[in-house]
Amino acid sequence: MIKRIHHIAIAVEDLDDATGRYAEQLGLPPGSREDVTSARTRAQFFPVGESRLELVAPLGDGSPIDVHLRKRGPGIHHICLEVDDLEAEVARMRAAGMRFVTDEIQTGAHGSRIIFVHPKSTGGVLIELQQAEV
Repeated sequence: MIKRIHHIAIAVEDLDDATGRYAEQLGLPPGSREDVTSARTRAQFFPVGESRLELVAPLGDGSPIDVHLRKRGPGIHHICLEVDDLEAEVARMRAAGMRFVTDEIQTGAHGSRIIFVHPKSTGGVLIELQQAEV
């Protein structure tokens, strides 16, 4: 079952600059920052109520965020939905005809378990499913 919007991710080229702008201009206090080596990204989180904004920047050329920035520029990258049981949701969605970016569940920020729903299945929006954090 989908529980909530966990976060909205925004692709940025310069994480330090973007963090400063979000903190100073929007008045959002920065939360945790983490390198997600499996995705070759660096992520800065900002708590916003029960959800978060996530700024994501590439950790090197050729990373998925680097490719995204080169093709589309900075901006919204994905919406993350928190689920109770990731395997059950993936099975349900596959049975309903949804496609995924990868076949395997992966490890995301904070050691969470994640998988991305392909944008062709969602009208052009990249959706991340994340197992509820323990």
